[in-house]
Amino acid sequence: MEIKSARFVVSNSRADMCPQSTLPEYAFIGRSNVGKSSLINMLTGRKGLAMTSATPGKTLLINHFIVNEEWHLVDLPGYGYAKRGKKEMEKLYNLINHYVLEREQLTNLFVLIDSRLKPQQIDLDFIQFLGENGVPFSIVFTKADKNSQAETRRNVEGFLNTLREEWEELPPHFVTSAEKRTGREELLGYIEGINRLTHSPTPSEPPAVL
Repeated sequence: MEIKSARFVVSNSRADMCPQSTLPEYAFIGRSNVGKSSLINMLTGRKGLAMTSATPGKTLLINHFIVNEEWHLVDLPGYGYAKRGKKEMEKLYNLINHYVLEREQLTNLFVLIDSRLKPQQIDLDFIQFLGENGVPFSIVFTKADKNSQAETRRNVEGFLNTLREEWEELPPHFVTSAEKRTGREELLGYIEGINRLTHSPTPSEPPAVL
């Protein structure tokens, strides 16, 4: 997929205030400081499109971007930042749940996992929650350039093997590096494939029967 345009549309603190659009939405979520903004900037080829911060847990809004005037890329708040207060955590929990479970335009949720780490229970619990609720999702391992290829491969396989203990079939997964642009073509190709499959025009006439 060639990215011809990508621009910010709107930020919202409530899921029910998101754009009333029929365009498909591809949302990105993960633990705080997992590299989500850097990945979004890398995918769109627009440096600074999504703001990056050294402070975990800064994003508390649902941010909509429109790509090629054809689909929305959605930047969701990071989860699991321990320094948030109880009320703030409840607000964040409700915000994410409302969007993930009730947003009809959500076509696929990309769950970002830090490839440098061993499986984290909060990530496993969130993925289990998605599976139990039938949310379409894929896994994106980030920061693959921070370790050796062998160590990244071991960590990725370790995470997938942990999932296999509960899952009969694993969701699609991608290994990425924002700095080296690893996985960019694979992710964009995946989105393009879904768009073609689910949003292709319906023929006006049925095919002739031979």
